[in-house]
Amino acid sequence: MYKTPSRLLAIAAASLALTLGATAAQAQTPPPPAGGPGMMMHGHGGPGMHHGDFMMAAKKLHDKLNLSAAQEKQWQAAVDTMKQNGQAMHKNHEQLKQQFDAQKNQPILDLNAMHNTHQQIDQQDAQLREQTAQAWLTFYNGLNDQQKTTVSSALKEHFAKMEQRHEKMREHWEHRKGAASAPAGQ
Repeated sequence: MYKTPSRLLAIAAASLALTLGATAAQAQTPPPPAGGPGMMMHGHGGPGMHHGDFMMAAKKLHDKLNLSAAQEKQWQAAVDTMKQNGQAMHKNHEQLKQQFDAQKNQPILDLNAMHNTHQQIDQQDAQLREQTAQAWLTFYNGLNDQQKTTVSSALKEHFAKMEQRHEKMREHWEHRKGAASAPAGQ
């Protein structure tokens, strides 16, 4: 079956719309930060991690650390940086959504402009994630060995739970893949 150029364009436009729609949907709630204590994987707190989950885990960890006044100040600076950068990332993604919304009724999409905006937002978001990570690393580096052990234990526990979730997902997809490739009569 041969695909006409207009059909190929429709497929490309639909793919782009789905990609931007997913980005816009993600932008509705700011992601948890990269580099937060106990949540340093995947840049957004890991799969299935919600902002409330992160905050509960962070408060639980905070309560265990027995921070000095100087450490508390670094903790608060990291939390503030995380919140500000999360809001900035949300605004960046809202800008991308607004650009798409402005273009979606145009007969011809300006894919170059959309790509450039996406690249700029990716760069800005990478800088914001790095700022957040550096704020958390500054906090972590100000801890004593006992406190670092507490943080390390929390991270190891989090990583183990993530690996369990990943393994369950792999098993689930392998099962589905196997079921999909089996003949219909079996």
